[in-house]
Amino acid sequence: MKSLMIIPVCLTVAACAESGANYQPILDGAPTAAYRADLASCQALAHNQSQLDQETLGVAALGAGAGAALGALDDDGNAWGGAVAGALAGGAAGRVNANERREAIVVECLRGRGHRVVG
Repeated sequence: MKSLMIIPVCLTVAACAESGANYQPILDGAPTAAYRADLASCQALAHNQSQLDQETLGVAALGAGAGAALGALDDDGNAWGGAVAGALAGGAAGRVNANERREAIVVECLRGRGHRVVG
């Protein structure tokens, strides 16, 4: 049963893998050609933040350790299943955090270039 719960988590993580770097912020006013060029540059900057992916791997590893420990305490003693579930949960949480930080990079980059971004 635990393996069936893993499939939706994997699909969710895969679906939002780069959504943060591709963020389209809300602009106060009409977008100009300069805005579109700056948006592409800021999205590329956010996409290239590899330390966010390294943090996601670290969180997944911590999740695997915690899941293995909890799985070993389970009545079935399934440390392997707990490790997989913990790694996926930790990885998903890390990916969500990384995407939020990439969105913030896009917004702050555009604001730094003088665009009136509201969110």
